[in-house]
Formats: sequence, structure tokens, C-alpha cells
Amino acid sequence: MVLSHSLCVKATKYRNAHRLEKRELTSFRVNVSCMRYIFSPWPPKVRSPPAAPLIKKPMQPRPPTVPLAPNAIQKGTPLKVLMNRESIECLAQNILYAHKTFPAEAFCKHALTNLEPLELMQRAQHIAKSLREFLPGNYQQAVSILIDSFTPAETEVGSLGLAGFFYMPHSFFIADFGLDPSYNDGDDPFDVSMQALRELTMRFTAEFAIRPFLIHQQARTLMQISKWLSDPNPHVRRLCSEGTRPKLPWGKRIQSFVANPQPTLPILEYLKNDESLYVRRSVANHLGDIAKDHPEIAFSTCERWLQANASDELKWVVRHAVRYHAKKGDARALEIRSRAKLNQSPTQ
Repeated sequence: MVLSHSLCVKATKYRNAHRLEKRELTSFRVNVSCMRYIFSPWPPKVRSPPAAPLIKKPMQPRPPTVPLAPNAIQKGTPLKVLMNRESIECLAQNILYAHKTFPAEAFCKHALTNLEPLELMQRAQHIAKSLREFLPGNYQQAVSILIDSFTPAETEVGSLGLAGFFYMPHSFFIADFGLDPSYNDGDDPFDVSMQALRELTMRFTAEFAIRPFLIHQQARTLMQISKWLSDPNPHVRRLCSEGTRPKLPWGKRIQSFVANPQPTLPILEYLKNDESLYVRRSVANHLGDIAKDHPEIAFSTCERWLQANASDELKWVVRHAVRYHAKKGDARALEIRSRAKLNQSPTQ
């Protein structure tokens, strides 16, 4: 069959166009492949076999301890991080050492639930409620277990640093459940709570936990405090002054002491010459609280102390107690500070 010239030309053009389209398609496929290669993650993902499920070993009893913590507040780090998973698990193991049937895993799960958004005090109270949930229902039995789970008492001031905050949930447990007989099968829990407060303050501080007792059972609590004034442990003696401060920072105000500080003045009188600066500083802060609402009482007390050949240690207490009014230019406070000039730095 003989084709015309025009048909031959058209056939040739069609054949050439088809070949060009095929080459372009091949080139496009190569380019797409290259793009996939270029934009794929590197190194390429390698599928690994599924990991075997972690099997957490049950907690084992071991002697009580506290988690490691800095000696002082770290800039930019909130204190609430001290109440975390590590501290809760440590608490559970401490209790397990004293009470072998304590459901440690269940307690940890309960205490960690909804913990994250809470601040320091809220976390401590939240953990205290978990303790109430899993310790024996009788308060005396429960608090006795907590006392048995304590680390050894501290005799040195500041030896635990911020690690002592580990015991803040214990503080809330005593404050929240140690007053009401209904938590103790109808029996008065006061005496066992006082024992628990003394033990607690030798590890952390009981200055917050004792305040509900001073508010609701003031006479009984002041009577107990009078017995602690001569305690050999400085932490206990300090509790007598610090726990009764009318306006303790972070603590509940004791409105009856704000209105009338007379019940606490004998405590300050007894401790003003204490051998420990730790205790004397609390006396100064307490008298400073009084000075804000009753300057006449505070100033008269300071002037009387200075008349009796005051030591440098006591002069430091006086100067510290009136510093608030002295900074405001109060003439009487400035005169007291002038009379209380130190010959040397106060000793520990």
C-alpha cells in the first residue's frame, strides 16, 4: 500500500510526539522519586520490633529516708516540685517499712491523680487526704504509723534544707484529722496529736499544724507548749514561739492573739535568752508581729529587756523586733535600736 506524502509526514510527527511524551513521563517519574528521596526524613526510619511491656516491681520495705533536695530555694524553680512522684513513692515506702500491709501502689496512684495543677500547699493537703484514704481509719493508729515511718530526729538547725518539705503532707494530716474525735472512733485525739507535732517539728516544722489547735483548743495547747519550753531540742523550743506567732507567714492567723497578745508574752520572756539563734530569731519575729498591731506592748517589752544589762544576743533580738517601725522612721523604735547597738555579732 502506497501512502501519500502528506500521510507519511503526519505519521512521522505522531510517532515522534509519542516518543517525546513517553520520555517526559519517564523523566517526571524519576523526578518525583528524587523528590521523595530528598524530602524524606533522615536517617530513614527503621521499624523495630515492639518493646516488651515494662513490669514494675512491687515496692519493697526499706529504712525511712527523704528525697534529695537543694539546701535553699532555687531561682526559677517553684517549691511545688518538691511534692512529686518521687516524694510520693518515697513516702509510700517509708510507711511500708512501718506498716507491712500498707497498699503502697494504690496510695501512689491515688496521690498522683490530679496532682499536677496544684500548688505546694494544695499538693501537700491532697497527699494528706490520700493518706487518710489508705491508712487505718482510726486516727491514733494512722498517726502512730506515720511517726514510726519518720527518719531520725534532727538536732542540727537546717540540716535537711528543702528536703524537710517532704513532711508537709504529714503536717496537714495532723492538722486536718487530729482535732475531731470522729476520726478517732470517738476518743479525744489531742494527746496523740501533741506527741505527733513534737516528733514532726524535729524533722520539718509543726508551726502550721499546731495553729488549728491554738484556735480551737487554745488553753490546752498553751499548757502543752509551756512544757516544751525547756525541751532539749531547739526545733521544739522554736515551735513554742513560731507556732504561736499571731501573723505567721503562710499560716492561719490566730485572731485572738492578733487582738490580744498577752497569752504569748510569757513564751517570749522564757525564750529571749535561748542558747540557739534559731530560737531567738523566732522570738524577734514574734515580737515584731506584735509590734505591728500593738507597738506600745512591743516597745515596752524591748525597753524592759534592755534595762537588765542585756547581752549582745538579746540586743540583737530587740533590734530585729522593732526593725519594721524603725524603717518607717518611728522615733521610739529608732531610739530602741540605738540603745541596742551590738558590741559583737550574736552567736549561734
